[in-house]
Amino acid sequence: MFDPDMFHTLHPHPHHHMFDMAFNTSGNELEHVRDDDFESKSGPEITFEPPCESDHQQRSKKRRYNRHTHHQIQEMEAFFKECPHPDDKQRMDLSRELGLEPLQVKFWFQNKRTQMKAQQERHENAILKAENEKLRAENTRYREAFAHSTCPNCGSSATALGEMSFDDQHLRIENSRLRDEIERMSGYGLKSTKSVPSSYYHLPSNAPQSSGFVGEMYGACDFLRSISRPSEADKPIIVELAVSGMEELSRMAQAGEPLWVPADTKSSEVVLNETEYLSCFGGTVGPKPLGFRTEASRVSAIVFMNHIKLMDILMDATQWSTVFCGIVSRASTVDVLSPGLPGNFNGALHLMSAEFQVPSPLVPTRENYFVRYCKQQGDGVWVVADVSLDTLRPCSMPRTRRRPSGCLIQQLPNGYSKITWVEHFEADETGVPTMYRPLFNSGLAFGAKRWVATLDRQSERFATSIATSISTGDLRVISSIDGRKSMLKLAERMVTSFCAGVGASSVHAWTALPIAAGDDVRVVTRKSTDEPGRPPGVVLSAATSFWIPVPPKVVFDFLRKEKSRSEWDILSNGGLVQEMAHIANGRHSGNCVSLLRVNSANSSQSNMLILQESCTDSTGSYVIYAPVDTVAMNVVLTGCDPDYVALLPSGFAILPDGPAGANGGEILELGSGGSLITVAFQILVDSVPTARLSIGSVATVNSLIKCTVERIRAAVMREKP
Repeated sequence: MFDPDMFHTLHPHPHHHMFDMAFNTSGNELEHVRDDDFESKSGPEITFEPPCESDHQQRSKKRRYNRHTHHQIQEMEAFFKECPHPDDKQRMDLSRELGLEPLQVKFWFQNKRTQMKAQQERHENAILKAENEKLRAENTRYREAFAHSTCPNCGSSATALGEMSFDDQHLRIENSRLRDEIERMSGYGLKSTKSVPSSYYHLPSNAPQSSGFVGEMYGACDFLRSISRPSEADKPIIVELAVSGMEELSRMAQAGEPLWVPADTKSSEVVLNETEYLSCFGGTVGPKPLGFRTEASRVSAIVFMNHIKLMDILMDATQWSTVFCGIVSRASTVDVLSPGLPGNFNGALHLMSAEFQVPSPLVPTRENYFVRYCKQQGDGVWVVADVSLDTLRPCSMPRTRRRPSGCLIQQLPNGYSKITWVEHFEADETGVPTMYRPLFNSGLAFGAKRWVATLDRQSERFATSIATSISTGDLRVISSIDGRKSMLKLAERMVTSFCAGVGASSVHAWTALPIAAGDDVRVVTRKSTDEPGRPPGVVLSAATSFWIPVPPKVVFDFLRKEKSRSEWDILSNGGLVQEMAHIANGRHSGNCVSLLRVNSANSSQSNMLILQESCTDSTGSYVIYAPVDTVAMNVVLTGCDPDYVALLPSGFAILPDGPAGANGGEILELGSGGSLITVAFQILVDSVPTARLSIGSVATVNSLIKCTVERIRAAVMREKP
């Protein structure tokens, strides 16, 4: 059983529930090239003449050199500008024209390419050096300001947040921003960053095999960072694909039968008639791969958000991945081929990459490289289409293919919009765990219903964040507009961080630790140093997913209510949990941001606060929380910037098990059977980033999550109607 005293001995810091992710890339080492090897010389150029003798003769004789004439160099320079990589035929033609051997031409071009590469790297190094000087100057300025810093709202001196002050956090944020700029300019992240080897932590050689080396948050193959900008030759192809994909999506969003047919007589949902689809659009991206399953869905809904705000979200990768963080674990804009007309996104073409997820470390993610095309099709009608570009970067073993997908937006009065969402995947689901198969078969895993339900819930949350009329009848309601905005912003970062780290992303190297028959815990480590909004040290993240024959609503209500928290939260030590403040986030009472206080018998935790956000819709629910410092939250509630508050979020994702329960029983209503629950914790095992991870830390976290799962199972089974 889990021993709480052992845990608090391991880590007395209040930030003990955690799950987050960090990004890294791996790349090839830069070649070490002597500058003087490639300095431009006056006069004829000297190039190595490859000998024809045997290996023995080559070793015994001196190398022979041949001086190219000025005319030969001039001709090859001109050809290099047009084609730096000539093929065999081109090299033969050049050799005949210039009176050189083909190998001489080949080696000249190799040398020229190496020379250009060295010059480029010297230029990038100069930029990097200048940026480093700028960073050092910024560090000096902020350190001087830190000694005399005050809070901009109250005028008092800066107060420590755990082990670091708000100004220290501000310094970390500024340093992180500058570091990102340097990496973007120098290409450092793609060229010379290496994955930290798993042996870094030096676990004991006699450690059990099941809990040996723990994985790290650095993937062996990072899909998003491996994509480069398209070549000039690819751009006309991309435009052509975008136009044809836009046409296909527009027709699919508005067509009726026979393209879309009713799912059954009792439901308003429709399913795609694949035969009719192939006759209309089969040639767009080719036939469905053998063994792949089609997932096609279309859903319409009215959301409380105007069309301009919707397009702002969809055309910005950061906003898009934040709003849909439960579905989009990561996203980036690779290139902007067209920004669209000034004032709107009509005609915008953005090249993007994204990783789609189900919130579980057991379910493989889906990666997609696509062009997002936004077009106004009429008065108040817009279409945003995603068209896959995976054919431009073929993969040896593709697991999924996303056909044209996206949404049609119709402007309505009073700030509302009607959304028609189409999602169309073809996927090989051999890697999907058995208990998640019904969820995929129902279309809830990556279907249009999940996208629209998430957007509807987020539109209510957005309305809450900009609300100015607030009822003050309940003393727990935060009446300060600035305080509400600051707390909601902090909660949004907490939820986004949790969702980004809970899935089976390619940047995670999960290690499985068996805990029970049919269950296992996945663990991963991260070293936090100058990451803004996170406490420094070694963080151990653990997650597991399991099925339980209880409806999702029952599980959600049990986990979100503060009165039942002592039944599962081991680290609260059975203390009474009270809600100090809350912000309603929509019509459903479960959509709420709360500030909880744990009145623990342990005096060292008597002042601990917990920031919690619970949210639910027809496709899934979340309960996400993080311990926060009391002083920090008091400052946040005055309206100060919450980016200074260090968070390590933990929590639960609750999904319906599909139209049929995992036990094979007949379920008449979707989601009325069982629940798929993912539990994720984060533990700050050492406040020193360079510390080694001990086997005892891994065993403690494994025991913690195992006991939590057992407590939840026992408690919700008693709650089952």
